[in-house]
Amino acid sequence: MAKPKAVQRSGAARKATRTAGKIFAGLRPSRANFEPLTPISFLPRTAAIHPDRLAVVHGTQCFTYRQLEGRVRRLASALARHGVRPGDTVSAMLPNVPAMLEAHFGVPMLGAVLNAINTRLDPATVAYILEHGEAKVLITDREYAAQVGPALARLKRPPQVVDVDDPLYTGPGERLGQIEYEDFIASGDPTFAGRPVADESGPIALNYTSGTTGNPKGVVYHHRGTFLEAVGNTMAWPLPPKPVYLWTLPMFHCNGWCFPWSVTAMGGTHVCLRRVDPALIFPMIAEHGVTHMCGAPTVLSMLVSAPAEQRRRFDHIVDIQTGGSPPPAKVIKGMEELGFRVTHIYGMTELLGPSTLCVPQDHWAGLPLEERATYNARQGVRYPVVEGQMVADPKTLEPVAPDGATVGEIMVRGNTVMLGYLKQPKATAEAFRGGWMHTGDLAVEHPDGYIEIKDRAKDIIISGGENISSVEVEIALYKHPAVALAAVVARPDEKWGETPCAFVQLKPGIDASADEIIAFCRDQLAHYKAPKSVVFGPLPTTATGKIQKFVLRERARAGARSVNV
Repeated sequence: MAKPKAVQRSGAARKATRTAGKIFAGLRPSRANFEPLTPISFLPRTAAIHPDRLAVVHGTQCFTYRQLEGRVRRLASALARHGVRPGDTVSAMLPNVPAMLEAHFGVPMLGAVLNAINTRLDPATVAYILEHGEAKVLITDREYAAQVGPALARLKRPPQVVDVDDPLYTGPGERLGQIEYEDFIASGDPTFAGRPVADESGPIALNYTSGTTGNPKGVVYHHRGTFLEAVGNTMAWPLPPKPVYLWTLPMFHCNGWCFPWSVTAMGGTHVCLRRVDPALIFPMIAEHGVTHMCGAPTVLSMLVSAPAEQRRRFDHIVDIQTGGSPPPAKVIKGMEELGFRVTHIYGMTELLGPSTLCVPQDHWAGLPLEERATYNARQGVRYPVVEGQMVADPKTLEPVAPDGATVGEIMVRGNTVMLGYLKQPKATAEAFRGGWMHTGDLAVEHPDGYIEIKDRAKDIIISGGENISSVEVEIALYKHPAVALAAVVARPDEKWGETPCAFVQLKPGIDASADEIIAFCRDQLAHYKAPKSVVFGPLPTTATGKIQKFVLRERARAGARSVNV
């Protein structure tokens, strides 16, 4: 008996499904059409096309792209001659000087992994990072000898030390190694070919978080991710050809949000800056024709608050990206009056830098400043190279209603998410739960799709672009013999965005001053983590004895308002 026509059609459909696409099966990636992605490829390309274009400015030092490429290859060669192998870690504790930029290309050119260390960290944390990351070489500026020296003394197997003795630095600090950086790279081969990247998913950089209740986590970046993040920077901002980029953002922070590679890809000029100071920034913008810069909201406040004699007028608009706490309306207005155009971004170490950008809509331009600032203060929409972003319930992974009121956790996925946490598989698995990177930041999604952070999980305080764990500060406070109870929350600050505010309940019969408490914490912590203000008195608690931090946050905000009035 013949099959029904419906069944016959179904069988034909199944056959068509089985054969669909097979005509393309023989076409596979080959050497001709596939190359692992890596941002180090940007330098040789730019150097080949624009060999005589100005690449780096640092005081009286100027390097063309031909010279920069030669210095980078010398660095990679010298590291190889000193025993650095593919997969080894090379640490750098440096300000924004040419050596730091060169390390972003020279270290991965060798197949090694760059570990850029926060220059504000205390010796104990620096020692932990060097040991945990198994650094083979440390390139360090003598300005940080007071931190690096004690850190090295804590290590059983300290790395080889290469000293940077920058001619622009005239302050205290001794050399700690056996060779100075310029002598070190002079020993290298300017024609060193480097080692081809075999796996684009392999590590390129190691960055450490600020730490919460314990030691900081080592966040591993990969070649593919940093390549795409660098490209994303050029697309999202956008970054045009031949930008002049002023390094106000520390290159140790998420590898300078991957801008060492972005600016190089666009054939731009890197204008180095050791110290963020309006007295230096304004004349450098005018002298070098700076077009782009990045930094924490602190940088914006410094520029707006600079004395009149330090300010300089320039005949072009300077684009500046800022992340962290949203800039207040009066700061945005002040920056516009000075000739800057502010773009707000959001990201984190685990996301390789910016993942979200507040893309301006055309109609915002005609809005009053206060209303426009409200829109611009939002964290925005996903980067063009970010595959997925949502605000969702962290347990169910269900997206929240885009009503601007329902709070959820920001989650991200895609090629620009970290490879994982070094030596911490459980923490990595938890961060990637459900196939999303859990940021720990709580936000709402507005009807237009723009997200806005409302609170931070784990009580993280963002001060001057640096993450500070309130728990870490509380641990230090509890070490003081006069402290019975302590809690730390963020206090709004016009200059720093937020600062740690300590609420302290003293033990009966024991007295202590705010200055004493702050000085004690500064001895326990990196100075930027110490409380900037201390409030004494009984702490509000629940029936079970848990401190009510939401009450303290309101008190801190009220105190900030009363001071600012």
